[in-house]
Amino acid sequence: MKKFSCASIQMISSDDVNANLREAGELIEKAAHGGASLVVLPENFALMGETESAKLAIAEPEGQGPIQAFLAKTAKDTGVWIVGGTVPLQAEHGKVYASSLVIDNQGKQVARYDKIHLFDVDVPGTNEQYRESNTIAAGDNPLVVSTPFGMLGVVICYDLRFPELFRSMSRNGLDLLAIPSAFTAKTGHAHWDVLIRARSIENLCYTIASNQGGRHGNGRETYGHSMVVDPWGNVLNSLGQGAGVVLGEIDTDQTRRTRDAFPVLQHRRLVNC
Repeated sequence: MKKFSCASIQMISSDDVNANLREAGELIEKAAHGGASLVVLPENFALMGETESAKLAIAEPEGQGPIQAFLAKTAKDTGVWIVGGTVPLQAEHGKVYASSLVIDNQGKQVARYDKIHLFDVDVPGTNEQYRESNTIAAGDNPLVVSTPFGMLGVVICYDLRFPELFRSMSRNGLDLLAIPSAFTAKTGHAHWDVLIRARSIENLCYTIASNQGGRHGNGRETYGHSMVVDPWGNVLNSLGQGAGVVLGEIDTDQTRRTRDAFPVLQHRRLVNC
């Protein structure tokens, strides 16, 4: 597939799972009607709870549960591939994995990525504190999966700050990045745009970055500015704040042409670092 349309979905998810799923479904349908073949949902699309532990109550075993059923049915009904933001899947010791599921246009799960880097930080200049490791078990396997759109890599939010992860994915044939996120307003204002564009530039790939974008019922404010970026770091389309759909056209020939003309990936020397 040389050219295709993609969509980055932006939401302001609440603590009402059913309402969030309804809105996600409407936005995916809108994206499909706009011509998108690949749709990326944001992190925590199904739930932004009052507390971090709220996700434990809705944790699902892999292959079962209403959130996974929603993704499968919506993908099949709309005929699009979906990168399912994050779904809380059951883990050991009373925790969950923050899992991004890749669902094909027949509703079949073809890949799963568990968030590797957990957001255990005090946000500078604010009173915001996050300890994802209290409720989330870290994954340890990067994901690059073959799709009709090329070799698709998936990372989640805080992963964006670790370029060595992307280099390992690049060595595994990365063509296209999906980045479901829930970046805070403070860190997003400082770093979201530059990090997204840098990962595209460094790896000469398209990036579909889907963020939460507004003030949530739990008081948390997320940055928004979901976007589609080309291999040269150009922002093809974006959205400030609020729920919506960001459409973009992916041209795989452009990726090839850019890499042929500017073969930075072939010039790497510190390959074992």
